[in-house]
Amino acid sequence: MTQPLIKATNLVRTYAVRRGLFGKITPVRAVDGVSLSVMPGETLGIVGESGSGKSTLGRMLLGIDPAQGGSVSFEGSAMPRLGTAEWRALRARMQLVYQDPLAALDKRLPISVQIGEPLEIHRLLPKNERRARVEELMAAVGLRRDQAERFPHELSGGQRQRAVIARALASRPDLLVCDEPVAALDVSIQAQVVNMLRDLQESQRIAMVFISHDLKVVRNVADRVAVMYLGHIVEEASSDVIFASPRHPYTKALASSVPVPGKKLEGRLILQGEPPNPADRPSGCPFHPRCPIAADICRTARPALQTVAPQRNVACHMVTPHTVAIAA
Repeated sequence: MTQPLIKATNLVRTYAVRRGLFGKITPVRAVDGVSLSVMPGETLGIVGESGSGKSTLGRMLLGIDPAQGGSVSFEGSAMPRLGTAEWRALRARMQLVYQDPLAALDKRLPISVQIGEPLEIHRLLPKNERRARVEELMAAVGLRRDQAERFPHELSGGQRQRAVIARALASRPDLLVCDEPVAALDVSIQAQVVNMLRDLQESQRIAMVFISHDLKVVRNVADRVAVMYLGHIVEEASSDVIFASPRHPYTKALASSVPVPGKKLEGRLILQGEPPNPADRPSGCPFHPRCPIAADICRTARPALQTVAPQRNVACHMVTPHTVAIAA
């Protein structure tokens, strides 16, 4: 059996946050014991509300934010320490697509120069071959030749995002982490960029971690989906299964909000209240203050992520292999 391209085990990342201007510093666990894996050529979607730890997890997978607990391995070997020569060499095989393309691009350089930067940094091609590779990348993401010497502010939002994706693909990576890559784009442009990413992923067999709060986009892109809540993964399964029959109460609420063409949005589950303050987590299950089926055990004991069916993991005291079998 093929081993995972990247595997995370019990990842923990804590930040120190000051409460108020002169308040005390409080530790906040943005990622709290997350384990997952991505196979070669697979797309894993990571979804959840803002503040659930999705972006932090994506950076930890790339080693940009070092883990304070747990570990990340790439092709079975431990992730090198941030800033080392081994880590920089591995970065050619792992790339990040940022949410804000204007912030990710240098406003002083034309996009052709920026798309070719990974080729220069990692010394992947001779100088006389780089221009042809940049033109190839631009064509692959739908940018015209006459746009090569334009600066980021001279392009539309969708064109800038295409340039960012072209730069990420320049080194022919094995893994692409996309952090909310279409959140800032119009709906019609979102569809174009998502279709382009999917086509590139399939043609080049790139493994992809697609981070988004937009479930309808994730549903169209991902092979598997991991649902995060307050730094934890609460449910994980194939995309078809998780949207057709979600089991965790939080996943049910998210899935019920996804519109289906030709159908009325009926039976939507509306979560009560706001997500808890990460600096003041509730005891037991972090979701229990908003959960419609919470029991006494949910208020005192945190549920572990357990396998409740083949290739399906859920962290909920109210969901067991027995209850899944009955529901099925």
